[in-house]
Amino acid sequence: GAQEDQGFQLLQPQGKVLVRQGETLTLTCTVSGSTPAGPVRWLKGWGSGNKTIYDQRGSFPRVTRVVHGSDTDFSIRMRDAQPEDAGTYYCVKFSKAEEGDEVFRHGKGTEVSLYESAPVPGMVAAAVVLCFLLLLSLSIALCMYRRKRRGEAESQGLAMGIPLRCCARTPGSPSKVLDAETSHLPSQRSSKEEKELHYADLQPLPAAPRHGRSAGAACSEYASIRVAAK
Repeated sequence: GAQEDQGFQLLQPQGKVLVRQGETLTLTCTVSGSTPAGPVRWLKGWGSGNKTIYDQRGSFPRVTRVVHGSDTDFSIRMRDAQPEDAGTYYCVKFSKAEEGDEVFRHGKGTEVSLYESAPVPGMVAAAVVLCFLLLLSLSIALCMYRRKRRGEAESQGLAMGIPLRCCARTPGSPSKVLDAETSHLPSQRSSKEEKELHYADLQPLPAAPRHGRSAGAACSEYASIRVAAK
């Protein structure tokens, strides 16, 4: 606000100021015109409970002038702003009188508010852990979905009746290759073979014609059926 008297003007333009905790607070105040004798001070609060923040004749370690030695610019800087610095600040021009300094003019006040500089470390850590768990859950769900689809595809292939061949082996004897769709192992196998049979390997038939297969060809294991020897 600006106040005038016989050519004197005091200007305190800031209505509200928001400053981050730990940073420097800047409060603006300028005067112009015919200036009566007397200091300019900064007060926090008004009335009997006010506190002097800056005085030209005092020492205030946290507060410095923006323009040192100026007779018109009385703006100040307050470093390392803290929550207790919140409040309303007034730029006041005093005039000398017989009983001491009297208030001559003052600004309308600047309301100062503070906010924290950054989230607390615990909140940051919790957010990081939450994001990690979310990504992990998505990865597991995607893996399970792919396995399910793969199992369904394999089940559909078996349901379509893929021809298999059986390689019956006993210890120390060559493999006997039989077609699963024509051999009918339980009915054609002799009692001697039934006793000596330990397991049978099942695998898909190759694309080549059946007459081209060799009875002693090597069989790669596809699945096993174990029969206990009698």
